Amino acid sequence: MGVLDGCFFGLALGLASYVTILPLFVSYLTDSTILIGLIATIHMLGWQLPQLLTAHRVSKLKRIKPMVFWMTLHERLPYFGLALVALFLPAMTKNLALVLTILILSWQSIGGGFTGTPWQSMISKVIPQVRRGTFYGIQSSGANLLGSGGAVVAGLLLGAIAFPNNYAFIFLLAGLSMMISLAFLMLMREPETEAEILTPETNTSYQFWDKFRDILQHHSDFRWFLVARSFSQFSVMAMAFYTIFAVRTHDMSPKVAGTMTAVLFISQTVSSPILGWLGDRVGHRVVFAFGNLLMAVSAGLALYAPSLDWFYAVFAVTGIVSSTQWTSILALSSEFGSESERPLYIGMSNTLIAPATLIAPIFGGWLADSTGFNATFGVAIFFGVLTAIILLFLMRDPIQRKQKFAQSSVTVGD
Repeated sequence: MGVLDGCFFGLALGLASYVTILPLFVSYLTDSTILIGLIATIHMLGWQLPQLLTAHRVSKLKRIKPMVFWMTLHERLPYFGLALVALFLPAMTKNLALVLTILILSWQSIGGGFTGTPWQSMISKVIPQVRRGTFYGIQSSGANLLGSGGAVVAGLLLGAIAFPNNYAFIFLLAGLSMMISLAFLMLMREPETEAEILTPETNTSYQFWDKFRDILQHHSDFRWFLVARSFSQFSVMAMAFYTIFAVRTHDMSPKVAGTMTAVLFISQTVSSPILGWLGDRVGHRVVFAFGNLLMAVSAGLALYAPSLDWFYAVFAVTGIVSSTQWTSILALSSEFGSESERPLYIGMSNTLIAPATLIAPIFGGWLADSTGFNATFGVAIFFGVLTAIILLFLMRDPIQRKQKFAQSSVTVGD
């Protein structure tokens, strides 16, 4: 049920892509490059920023699925709102349509952020720890596969139906796909948390945030994880510039760009379940470090590629990196702390790296404009290697750490 939920969720995101379809729709409403470029940023920040705000509530729930249902409606229903805006576009001004579109996209993204912590916490209860990486990998693979199909369908519909009805139909299909995804999500069976595992009633909001400060002060491994995630944003920022770099340096045509995108999707689809399975066996910390080293490799390949043909390898490697950024991070975030503490760790691991998510692409773009892509890719290589060093040599694996602590506790008890 969880995999099917992810597949149809991915189909919706492919139909109404934040990278292609939505920016293209907004380009009909405004000539502002800043506003068009803001679309993808809204999506990323909306997912990350609110997650910490729901952690306290989630930590006290016996069953999380009801909260997931009510929160996730706010990331699914907005697509029907977008369909209505597109349908009635001829009857309103472009400025009004632009404002409504940005508000609806903000609603959708923030809804995803409020869903993030309860959803990840529920998955951590449903899926055993030794299989979470495999689950996230298979789910990601299915989402990428249907997402790429959705992108193809959206492209065909844009050419077959007149504007703006084409966008209205695309957004309607995305909304329907989201509802099918929700049906599968609700069919997942969640075990009720035992009373002794729940946060005690004495755990007030004040004490919860006191725990937040205590984690930052005393849990060094989690601090290194936050540092690694933040630095990783400055490594993966290079991905956003590969296409424009190939166009300007190697005269890449739109047709070849489409082929490169297909290579990226195929690479993600194939590598996600493999990397998830591997993380369950060698540790997701190691796989995350491997992904950052590969990011440095892909940036180096792009920078020193003697011809356009090399970019097939660049995009293939980038697809593997994207897989580690999803499967390993989700699995690793859920390995810190006890079951009652898990929502707090999940919320912190997303909300606290949001500033880096916002700053990194802006910094990379500024470097490219002022100095050149050499500087942007060079910074990406540096942070990719630095992040891997932190993960491998400064941060301990959270599962091994908990096992060692449990063994020492048994020894002391004996």
